[in-house]
Amino acid sequence: MGIEIHYLGWSVVLGVAQLLLAGMLVTRQRGVEWNTGPRDADPGPLPPRAGRADRAFRNFMETFPFFAAAVLAVVATGQADAWTALGVQLYFWARVVYVPLYLYGVRYLRSLAWGVSMAGLLLVLLPLLR
Repeated sequence: MGIEIHYLGWSVVLGVAQLLLAGMLVTRQRGVEWNTGPRDADPGPLPPRAGRADRAFRNFMETFPFFAAAVLAVVATGQADAWTALGVQLYFWARVVYVPLYLYGVRYLRSLAWGVSMAGLLLVLLPLLR
């Protein structure tokens, strides 16, 4: 198994962890009754930390499908190389760093982490565009 698939797997774990974190913080705020109910009514805005966890997860879900597709494509076409290996590592670790930066409202560094993750995604994607 190549490093690209390895980091794809860990990125899935990161996404699930973010989903669980956001769900836990939202449920803590809105209660188990809301969580297990039909959620028909608009419960209103979330407090800052729960809202940030939810938005960080949504941000992950905006980029992850592109990352996963790029990883699977470079592996399937045999185009994985040192640059794609670097790219998957940049994407994953920048996404790991992004979560606490977002949860604690750290400006600029959060955006930098997002930018590094996008640079990693581009490194994975480049062999497919040559």
